[in-house]
Amino acid sequence: QVQLVESGGGLVQAGGSLRLSCAASRRTFSTYAKGWFRQVPGKEREFVAAIMWPGSPTYYSDSVKDRFTISRDNAKNTLYLQMSSLKPEDTAVYYCAASPVYNGRSPGNFESWGQGTQVTVSS
Repeated sequence: QVQLVESGGGLVQAGGSLRLSCAASRRTFSTYAKGWFRQVPGKEREFVAAIMWPGSPTYYSDSVKDRFTISRDNAKNTLYLQMSSLKPEDTAVYYCAASPVYNGRSPGNFESWGQGTQVTVSS
């Protein structure tokens, strides 16, 4: 497994932007499928975005498409989520996740998880 540490969460007004980062402990992280999920109390963890290797194809949930951008910096073993045009309904704990192979958007398909970072969007 890979150790993952998220950062960059916080409080932002609706319409604002935030960038989340996820630092990984292993160099082989660059070849892993990587994703962002979010969760609010009482609800299931929800897929947000994923990026693959090689070629960096990306996938987004319909709720964030065209507002969020997932990217990575292999030299820094870091995954990012640039969030723009934030809405109050984006409020959640955001988690990064990784797996050697991408098997779909279900959280159960990702084997390594960070501790999460809170994002709160005020109206």
